[in-house]
Amino acid sequence: MAPSHRQVARRLTHRLGPNFSVGFRFLAPAKRCAVYAAYAVCRVADDIVDEVPPGADLEAARSALDAWQEEVEAAYAGRPNQAVTRALADALESFPIPKQAFFGLIEGCRWDLVKHRYRTFAELEGYCELVAVTISDISLAIFGATRPEASAYGRNLALALQLTNICRDVGEDTGRDRVYLPLDELERCGVAVEDLYARTGGAPFLALMELETGRAREYFRAANPLPEAVERDARLGVRLMGIIYARILERIAARPEAVLERRVALGRMARYGVVLAGLLQRPFVA
Repeated sequence: MAPSHRQVARRLTHRLGPNFSVGFRFLAPAKRCAVYAAYAVCRVADDIVDEVPPGADLEAARSALDAWQEEVEAAYAGRPNQAVTRALADALESFPIPKQAFFGLIEGCRWDLVKHRYRTFAELEGYCELVAVTISDISLAIFGATRPEASAYGRNLALALQLTNICRDVGEDTGRDRVYLPLDELERCGVAVEDLYARTGGAPFLALMELETGRAREYFRAANPLPEAVERDARLGVRLMGIIYARILERIAARPEAVLERRVALGRMARYGVVLAGLLQRPFVA
């Protein structure tokens, strides 16, 4: 028997988003299905860009992103054509997910096709608004904000998660000819772009990563009140999503040079520890 569209979205999320899915599993059923659908829609756009090899013709990827935006539009019009957008259309019956947030994320994916360097953190922040804060807007529409400050807390968590991803994926991103770490901060720490490509560690790289992980940590700290600013049946899920990434960040901070060679991740026992911390209502970062 072929899987249902909701099963397709769930399986894609568990396969490609193992960190996020730890928290997703603890959401109320309707919210869990909606989050799976939203994640899957975002992930399709992201994969269109990530699968383009360096130096390849970009027109096919641009066309694919345009087509995917049209498919998202179709879901909002009640006529989806693919499994994950059918799952999204189901979610839209219960949750006011903003269409422009998906379009903003797709625009951020378009940036990835042509923009491979960021001069300053302010410039990088503009990119993060597109690919990360939009996801916060989508998520809060599902989780249910109960306080007006939830949007600001969600933005802080979105930036913390994205900056953690950037720190984690330094080596992987250079394989796609991308450097997200701000160029002025590389220069300030004495790190050349060529050093990242050559997987060169040492004191300058350690200083750079101390700066980058420290900034991400402050965004986590600023996001600590978020779980109490959403509906009760989403609080544990939100707390777990933040804690698991904060734990990954601390592993990176402890051994920064590891990101030059591999993707830092948490093992099964460490994930059990994350669930326990969530149940005990620990903050993302103390």
